[in-house]
Amino acid sequence: MDKEKIKFHIRGLLEAIGEDPDREGLVDTPERVAEMYEEVFEGISYSNAEIAEMFGKTFSSEGRGADEAVIVKDITVFSYCEHHMALMYDMTVNVGYIPKGKVLGLSKIARICDMAAKRLQLQEKLGRDIAEIISLATGSEDVGVKITGCHSCMTARGIKNQTSHTETWTCMGAFKNNKELKMQLN
Repeated sequence: MDKEKIKFHIRGLLEAIGEDPDREGLVDTPERVAEMYEEVFEGISYSNAEIAEMFGKTFSSEGRGADEAVIVKDITVFSYCEHHMALMYDMTVNVGYIPKGKVLGLSKIARICDMAAKRLQLQEKLGRDIAEIISLATGSEDVGVKITGCHSCMTARGIKNQTSHTETWTCMGAFKNNKELKMQLN
């Protein structure tokens, strides 16, 4: 990530909206924004396969009865809409998969969701990315992801509908074909 370019452009943006980037409250803003962008867009630096490798610590499920669905709910993330660079917030992610001989560490599921969200995203794509990463990490094609979130491009601008939220589903394998299994993500 080119922090110097970010600082240059944030300074220009402040000028473009009629602000004085040299006034006391704004003088360090370009640096702060560059540091924030480095953190909140960290996921841009990694492919889905690289994220699966980073957080793909698994344990054998053989002989442990771990052949039923593993469901983790209410993982909180935030992201930024690629259309307006507006915040997608109050997002909860529910993830499920059926182990195929190995189980993923539970904290790794939350880390995968967090890293996938640290990109300019669409909520629908975020669900697909998480499902793909979980599938790569576990070797299971049976993965489901439900995301519910608010979008400031709807709540703070345009229609300004503060109560709206968006729900998306990404279902693969058994989660796509078995409605009872899919409903476990609710």
